[in-house]
Amino acid sequence: MKFAAYLKAHPNILRIGAVVVFFIAWEYFGRDVNPLFLSYPSAIGRAAMIITETGELQRAFMASMVPFVIGLVISIIGGMIIGVATAHYWWLDYTLEPFLSALYAIPRVALVPLIILWAGLETTGKVSILVSVAIFPVIINTYAGIKDVRGAMLDIGRVYCATPSQIFWKITLPASMPYILAGVRLSVGLAIIGMVVAEFFTAVTGLGGLIVFFANSFATAKLFVPIIVIGLLGVFTSEAISMLERRLLAWRDSEKRRN
Repeated sequence: MKFAAYLKAHPNILRIGAVVVFFIAWEYFGRDVNPLFLSYPSAIGRAAMIITETGELQRAFMASMVPFVIGLVISIIGGMIIGVATAHYWWLDYTLEPFLSALYAIPRVALVPLIILWAGLETTGKVSILVSVAIFPVIINTYAGIKDVRGAMLDIGRVYCATPSQIFWKITLPASMPYILAGVRLSVGLAIIGMVVAEFFTAVTGLGGLIVFFANSFATAKLFVPIIVIGLLGVFTSEAISMLERRLLAWRDSEKRRN
């Protein structure tokens, strides 16, 4: 019981231990599988060193980061603006709701040919595909967060004669921030998916281009390298959002401790 309590108090030990056990088992059992179908960590490490020394991995990573960063920034800022506007103006909500619902329901793969036709195969096309995937969680969560702020909190602001602008910036926006950050977290994951999908269907460059090239070459060990890099990108960006969330929502934790 004490050991379980210790692990619960130090979750990183359990996480690291699970990862270590996974890689040891993968190394052991992966050696018995045909290398055409599966590789193992030590072989993947050697492959990573090779494509790092040639500069392929660095060039592919930087090529992927340009549309990823641009598209993610557009998705977050644009999604927040649309979410706030539709939550505040009923006529805009009624006007955009059918279009947003329809676009959200359509599989993005079905829109890729049209996006390529309109925006091209280079950075603009990749960013457009990424935004079409990543913007909707921010819109939906921002809208839900703004709509959830009601009742006593708004009444207190009105009692103290706060202007609509003051109510939004000091009451509505901070109270809806947990929703917005949850939408941003979802958006980051979808942005990574959109980045890879865009590279598959447009100019075959970046990490997605490496995956296509190594898959066509049956270089399985090298194929795992960009896949693992994409996974690590997801882990680091998610952790960055978590750190931002803890910083921006520190008031909520202090409020829980008081209660």
